[in-house]
Amino acid sequence: MTQKVALITGGAKGIGRAIALDLAAQQWSVAICYRTSNAAADETSAAITALGGQALAVQCDVSDPQAAGDLVSRVESRWGRIDALINGAGPYHRVNLFDETPAGWREMFEGNLHPIFYLGQAVAPGMKARKQGRIINFSMANADQMVAQPEVTGHYIAKAGVLILTRTLAKLLAPYGITVNAISPGFIDSGSAPPEELAGVVKRIPAGYIGSVGDTVAAVRYLLSEEARYVNGANLHLSGAWGI
Repeated sequence: MTQKVALITGGAKGIGRAIALDLAAQQWSVAICYRTSNAAADETSAAITALGGQALAVQCDVSDPQAAGDLVSRVESRWGRIDALINGAGPYHRVNLFDETPAGWREMFEGNLHPIFYLGQAVAPGMKARKQGRIINFSMANADQMVAQPEVTGHYIAKAGVLILTRTLAKLLAPYGITVNAISPGFIDSGSAPPEELAGVVKRIPAGYIGSVGDTVAAVRYLLSEEARYVNGANLHLSGAWGI
């Protein structure tokens, strides 16, 4: 059996790293993309190899369409294919809409939404030729609710756009045996938020606890599996019922 290949953006740390290590344990070849986390990328690459997978770490700004295309070409040149594209990268900042800068506003779209378009276009030809593939995009819990978000407006609109783009890609690629789905996390203890901040939001989560990276890994594992072959264009809430 040909070893499967995954490309994970934001794969050096947090949720992306956890997904990479889970795939490595299943002997996938894993390419991780990162922007600035050189030391973390080296550590993750070493961990992938130790678990039996093959690793490739690429420093790349996937908000640049040329760089995104070159990234896909590099992975395909290395291993001949990409079976799974997992779009996990996405900048985030909290600022009132009237204090937002034009640069900050653009960053939310260029980092969260545009790379999914660029990378989706780039991986589609190879997946279509092989008549198989999986694309998983990360949105956010409650992005489908279209509610006001004064402090995270740009980020929220971009994540709502991710859902529309996910459904569009799913419809276009389904005839080729390719699935495109979204995972929408709520509060996940991935190491990116201070423990005291997470502790403060527990009371707002109906399930009564913060999610773990293991919960995210399990969702990704399912969507990559053959059991999910008919799940396409879905938005999987991963939030303990928060945001619905």
